[in-house]
Amino acid sequence: TVAQLTDEARARGVITYSSGNHGQALALAARLLGSRCVVVMPTDAARSKVAACEGYGAEVVFAGRSSDDRMNRALELAEAHGYEVVPPYADARVIAGQGTAALEILADVPDLDTLVVPVGGGGLLAGCALAAKAIRPTIRVIGVETEAAQDAYRSFRAGSIQRITLPDTIADGMRNLQLGDPNFALIQRYVDDIVLVTDREVILTMRDLLSTTKLLVEPTGAVAPAAVLTGKVTGGKVAAILSGGNVDLDRLATFLVDGANS
Repeated sequence: TVAQLTDEARARGVITYSSGNHGQALALAARLLGSRCVVVMPTDAARSKVAACEGYGAEVVFAGRSSDDRMNRALELAEAHGYEVVPPYADARVIAGQGTAALEILADVPDLDTLVVPVGGGGLLAGCALAAKAIRPTIRVIGVETEAAQDAYRSFRAGSIQRITLPDTIADGMRNLQLGDPNFALIQRYVDDIVLVTDREVILTMRDLLSTTKLLVEPTGAVAPAAVLTGKVTGGKVAAILSGGNVDLDRLATFLVDGANS
């Protein structure tokens, strides 16, 4: 996205609103292309994600806890300073970029039967569904979110975007209030189903991944494999996307011990 901007736009800088992972990606891209980057994050953002954004050279600004809070602040700053807004999910460029994850998976497993993808704002799910169905029309694409953050689940079944209140979920990448418009249109057309997992199932999956595969996965990143490991998604060859490994180490013990016993 940053590479597609004009020289003038890159010189003004870019801004986004993100709980962390998209912000890191934009910060790195901006640094590589010599552009200033501002990331508006929630006040309760994971410290590891804040540090990573700053480590890539971004200026971090905090605004509230909801996705609306940080979006509105980002738009205000963009208007004041002329920054180019790069949304975290409701953007055709971002959707296309995130869909490359499905391209890479199908390059490795061309006969894949089911692709399981976490869904927050819907960029990753929309992009992966579009790419996967274009390459392999018979593939099933399943979205997954936590029970507390079930706006996509409700929207998929209602046939229209459903807005929720700020969800209390361990998966911080799913604390948005609703899907993006272009994302939902693609999800309606190309996604086969959306299922739910509990926060406890996410924590147990984090434990399993850490102990068996030696992979440290953040809660949002463990949502898709949780649906597979609990048997909520089955069917032939299945691949689940682990969408992030940014977890505060000082919170890890709480996630893995207290959360698993709750």
